[in-house]
Amino acid sequence: MWYLYGFALLAGVANAIEPGQNATLAKVTGQPMLAGVFCFALAIVCFLGVIIVVRLRGQSPTDAATRVPWWAWPGGILGAAVVLAQLYISEQVGAAPFLCCVITAGVIGSIALDHYGLIGFERHCASRWRILGGVLMVAGVALVAVF
Repeated sequence: MWYLYGFALLAGVANAIEPGQNATLAKVTGQPMLAGVFCFALAIVCFLGVIIVVRLRGQSPTDAATRVPWWAWPGGILGAAVVLAQLYISEQVGAAPFLCCVITAGVIGSIALDHYGLIGFERHCASRWRILGGVLMVAGVALVAVF
């Protein structure tokens, strides 16, 4: 399972690059909403490509008619909020402070989600070490934003 951490690290690098791409597209075109729609359209094309590859490899598709909790459906809305923040905020505050805030808020939020076992995650106690890690990330955001 070590390779999964490699994919997570690649996702982190992509997460650092994406706000600049999206903000530049919005700025150069002068159409932030159109830039956001383009980003999502391209993501849909990528997902469709992955679906084709997965099906060609003989893996069974996920049952679309399974019982899905209500809170699982609006995930796309949260994704849109992230892209909107990239389009309107990242250029104003800078790449590093923007991403620090996004990642730190994600880590602190995930500590709470893990602790209470919310939205499908298994419970993992918010130990003092996890909480200290969150506090250190907040301190890191402050350092990056100030300096």
